[in-house]
Formats: sequence, structure tokens, C-alpha cells
Amino acid sequence: MDLIKAIIIAIIEGLTEFLPVSSTAHMIFTSSLFGIQEDEFVKMFQVSIQFGAILAVVFLYWKKFFDFKNIHFYFKLALAVIPALVLGKLFDDKIEAVLGDPVPIAIVLILGGVVLLFIDKLFKVHTVDDEKDISYKSALLIGFWQCLAMMPGTSRSAASIIGGMQQKLTRKAAAEFSFFLAVPTMLAVTAYSVFLKDWNHAGATQKGYELLMQGNNLMLFAVGNIVAFIVAVLAIKFFIGVLTKYGFKPWGWYRIIVGIVLLIYFTQFQ
Repeated sequence: MDLIKAIIIAIIEGLTEFLPVSSTAHMIFTSSLFGIQEDEFVKMFQVSIQFGAILAVVFLYWKKFFDFKNIHFYFKLALAVIPALVLGKLFDDKIEAVLGDPVPIAIVLILGGVVLLFIDKLFKVHTVDDEKDISYKSALLIGFWQCLAMMPGTSRSAASIIGGMQQKLTRKAAAEFSFFLAVPTMLAVTAYSVFLKDWNHAGATQKGYELLMQGNNLMLFAVGNIVAFIVAVLAIKFFIGVLTKYGFKPWGWYRIIVGIVLLIYFTQFQ
């Protein structure tokens, strides 16, 4: 993977990480369309550049993240991230196996789009409009909803936002809590992929940081995170505006259209 392709993937990550459209699906499809070989470094790169994207949340909402007087905020995030950490570790191998087949991911993209068309009507009651009013029980349940995104194509953002709305959060409050929850979740995933996960590369088992030290991988990793951060800052501002005004329907139609196009592409031309 060269620098241009790394930047393209990072742009896709920054644009889609916090939208309910599945960043993983978009990066996989982008890699296929641009002929990027899915080697172990590319797989790790697609996961680890999420670190740059989550820094965008800390940057935009720094007052909330560094309000140490609101200690309950940190406890709620810690509680909400536990289901993803536990289940993610248990099903890591199965998730990675699905990532190699784009057809079921395209199907999930379509099905998720259909769900988004009706989600605003399904959850009409909204009584919580600030993360300070989210109960510990609701935070934990949203954490379990987030686990639906372990099926590639589902979208971590969509799953956790829908979970928030099911817990009677307003769309804006649910979206922002989803952003906040992404920070410990993606930080843990990135740390695991770089420092703990074993990657099979060139016939040998290596840790992620050992892969980073080879060739120009470290430079690609750094540039990818910087690009993902910049693009994610813009994407978050855009998404909040569209979600507040129009709800989920535009994203539902987007998923359906893109999913159908990709399903045709991978079944007929690959």
C-alpha cells in the first residue's frame, strides 16, 4: 500500500466512522476498488487509523472530556464499553473471517438501511437530552447495542445511536453519547491491534508494532491517523446537523443504494 492509497482509506475512515453507514464496510470496499492487497498490515491499518478519528471527538468535545468534576461521565463510559471489550475478544477470529467476504457485508449494509428508514417512527419518545441524565443502566444497555456492530456492515455508530434512542435519548444526545463511547471503544481496539494481537506476516507471527517498524509502514500509520482526524472533525459537524434536521432516512437510503451497487459489483464483476 502506497501513501496515496493510505490517504484515500484514511479519508474514508474519517468520513464514515461516526456516520451510521459502517466505516469498516466502506474501507473494505475502497480497498477492493483500488486494488489494495488485503495483507496483515492493511488490516491493522484499517483498524488503527480509527485512533485519529476518535481524537476528533476529544478535540470537538474537550470541555466534556476534561470536566473532571463530572466523574459520573467517565464511569458511564467505562461501564458502556465493557460489553464490546468482552464480546470483541471472544469473537475476534469469527469477525475477522467475515471481513474477508464483501458479499454478506453488502447485504447487511442494505438491511441496516431498511431499519434506518423506520427507526425514527419506532422510537418516538425522547426524554433525555443531555448525557448527564443518562442512567448507568441505560449506558450499559447502549453498550450492548453497540455490540451489534461486530457484524461488519452494521455500523457501530448506528447501533449505539439506535440503542440511545431506545433508551429515550434525543437523536442529538444519542449521537453525541455514541461519539463519546467511540473513544474508549476504538482506543481499546487500536491498542489491542497494535500491541496485543498476533498478526501472521511473511510466515511469522508478529505484533502490530513490529509490523509498523517495517518499510514505510510507520509513516503510513502516522499520515493515516492525521488525515482521519482532520476529516472526522468535519464529518461530525456535518452529521449532527443532518441528523437533527432530517433524522435517519437519508442515511437509510444511502446504505440501501450503496449496498445494492456493491452487491452487484462483487457478485457480477469480481
